[in-house]
Amino acid sequence: MATKKAVSKSVKTSANKPTVTATKTSTVKAVRATGSKNLVGSVLKKAPFIGTLVAEFIGTLLLAVAFIAGQGQPIIVLFAIAGIVLLVGTLSGAHLNPAVTIGAWVTRRISGLRALGYVIAQFLGALAALGMLSAFIGGAPAVDASAQAYGQAAPALFHAATMPAGKEWYVFFAELVGTIVVGFTMASALREKKDRVAAALTVGLGVFTALLLAASAASYVSGSAILNPAVAMSLSALKWQVWPLAVYVLAPVIGGVVGFFLQDLLQVESDGGNN
Repeated sequence: MATKKAVSKSVKTSANKPTVTATKTSTVKAVRATGSKNLVGSVLKKAPFIGTLVAEFIGTLLLAVAFIAGQGQPIIVLFAIAGIVLLVGTLSGAHLNPAVTIGAWVTRRISGLRALGYVIAQFLGALAALGMLSAFIGGAPAVDASAQAYGQAAPALFHAATMPAGKEWYVFFAELVGTIVVGFTMASALREKKDRVAAALTVGLGVFTALLLAASAASYVSGSAILNPAVAMSLSALKWQVWPLAVYVLAPVIGGVVGFFLQDLLQVESDGGNN
């Protein structure tokens, strides 16, 4: 009887070993996975600023891609911005525009360090969009002579129109007025903390209105309105010349700041329509 019990006990022990080993292995894997997640989470918790920069980079990249692929059509930009705001708005506020960031900084909504980081991330995102789309264009098949005879052209990236000589001030004021609307819209949307959909639609519709107004005005003199210095770089509009820098950097920055100040002023003076 003692021998049978000993044999039975050893059989049970040997039968349980694979289960114990499998359990230990799964436990070790779970601990390792949890550890890696905790490591990433702890890094982001200690430096949440990095997460906001990544969000601005991704958001501006997507905006630049939408702007180039959609050839600057306001309706396409509307839906693109609304989607991007829903995607990264809770992470960084979805500025997506150096003019907006500078307007927020001047009106003391964000710190100088955050503003600098945002602007750098936005330009890098727009540059990455240009590089990515250029790579795809470079991989497109060549158009043969017979196809060219039927009017088929080789694919090319959408670019801003050449600055019209003698009409630069018209494009400057189109950019200025358009970004005032953008700044005013973003200042209003940043106050909306509860309803993300409302904030996304506010930004999308505001930029749609601003771009429709500015682009229509600039087109009368054969110019382009972009309302975003980072995206302007993607559209090859920025050059180290006086007028391109004045039109696509200085005018949007001034307009963004004025838009933020105007919204703050009206918010203080308004009674909310209660009377």
